[in-house]
Amino acid sequence: MAIILTVLLLLCQTNPKAQHPYDAVVKESNGNQANHFAARLTRFDVKPDHQTAFRKVVSDYVSRSLHQESNVLSEAYYEQEHPSVLWIIERWNSKMDLEKAGKSASFKALESLAKTALSTQAKRIDIKDLEPISKQQWQSVVRKTDDPITIMLFVDAKAGTERDFKTVYHTAMPQFRSEPGVITYQLSQLETDSTQFVTYEKFRNEDAFQYHLKFPPIQPVIDYLNTSIKKQPFQTGLHRLIEFAPLIRE
Repeated sequence: MAIILTVLLLLCQTNPKAQHPYDAVVKESNGNQANHFAARLTRFDVKPDHQTAFRKVVSDYVSRSLHQESNVLSEAYYEQEHPSVLWIIERWNSKMDLEKAGKSASFKALESLAKTALSTQAKRIDIKDLEPISKQQWQSVVRKTDDPITIMLFVDAKAGTERDFKTVYHTAMPQFRSEPGVITYQLSQLETDSTQFVTYEKFRNEDAFQYHLKFPPIQPVIDYLNTSIKKQPFQTGLHRLIEFAPLIRE
């Protein structure tokens, strides 16, 4: 028996994955984690003379999606610095529900107009949430007194450092989510490339976002971004978003 235990101990010590801190923290946290929803970001580059019409069909799709029991989140944004760039951010209970939504009449209307309204083909990005939150948390309602801002940050990590990034975020995430000005905070990984990530950060107002940037727990994240991603500066992956649908308030 003593020999068997010694062999098992040696195998664990020589297993790189077993030694990595992220594996340990994820194993510990996975016991009670929320469901993994099917999540997708869709980017549209809209021609200037089609902005009004295209935003209308996008808003209709978002509105109808929210009435589906299987929908977790459905929002539409334009980029603050590039208003012609629109995003749909959505989460559904399952991949099947997500694909079913893509066959709905409202999405077909969106696809039909996209043939003439877009300057380039729409880009779909399927993602998986890391340390996901619940459906109830995703549907946190913005207060009437809020002037919310949503930040997306795309991160292209250097190969071999992606676990370090997840470890840093695992430590910081509970503190980020507990900030008084944070509505929702989520880190996700692209399904097609394990070295690519995106954050979804919704703040109650600009002051809350500026507070977050000076919040001490963010420093290890900034240190990583300044040293371990493929393209510098990391701010080139930052997108400031303004919501135009569904604009639900308390």
